[in-house]
Amino acid sequence: MSNKRSAQAPISTNNGLAFGLPRVAGSSTVFRLDRVSKRYADTLALDDITLGFKSGLTTALIGPSGCGKSTLLRMLIGLIEPDAGHVLFHEQTLHAGILADVRKRMGYVIQQGGLFPHLTARENVTLMAQHLGWDRECIEARLAELAELAHFPFDALNRYPLELSGGQNQRVSLMRALMLDPEVLLLDEPLGALDPMIRFDLQEDLKQVFATLGKTVVIVTHDLAEAGFLAQTIALMRAGRLVQVGSLQNMVSKPAEPFVEQFVRAQRGYLDALDDPR
Repeated sequence: MSNKRSAQAPISTNNGLAFGLPRVAGSSTVFRLDRVSKRYADTLALDDITLGFKSGLTTALIGPSGCGKSTLLRMLIGLIEPDAGHVLFHEQTLHAGILADVRKRMGYVIQQGGLFPHLTARENVTLMAQHLGWDRECIEARLAELAELAHFPFDALNRYPLELSGGQNQRVSLMRALMLDPEVLLLDEPLGALDPMIRFDLQEDLKQVFATLGKTVVIVTHDLAEAGFLAQTIALMRAGRLVQVGSLQNMVSKPAEPFVEQFVRAQRGYLDALDDPR
């Protein structure tokens, strides 16, 4: 079967989004980690992790630096293999033989965006679609839709990353991750390097994008308030293990152990922002 998209292919669904299909949130488990462990020399990066990620919902991985959250995210996209246990995508174990096809169903935003500096914003976003042989009309239609969705000025698409602001670069990274209309969106601290004003605006936009597209999202963050704002489920990690999984409200009111209470207390000032109905 060819990967090439025809210019006559439908570019809208009845929710107004290109190349999307309706998805029922929480109807199935997209990812499942089954007793996963990973060690680097003497450091246990992941320690017997069992966790599921439901379809159409956003899960935030949070915890102190070095707790294993980015390692876990990279394992979901197959960049890292577990030493023990299994990583499953729709109940199929991820392995080298299927990764190339599975990754086309995932969008990945790495820390600080990871744009190619020698390519324009347009070229960064459309790189994979061109590689897969989409025709020009289909690419342009998708690009225009994503620019609108990400609130990115269309006339800036011909600029290079160094000619864009930090916030604009992150919007381009998000557009690139969404170009193939992936089922899953993985984001590794996408807002960590931005100043507070830009970060606030992008939090608003990300929440709107997640709600509009209804994709399965896994986001890594240090910020508990951000996790509570964007995600339905928060997985708090410490030293490679899961400490508590659930809603922010549950974490605040029913901490599973003293570390959870300490982690919440350390960010309590930021949590007051959640009382503001943004």
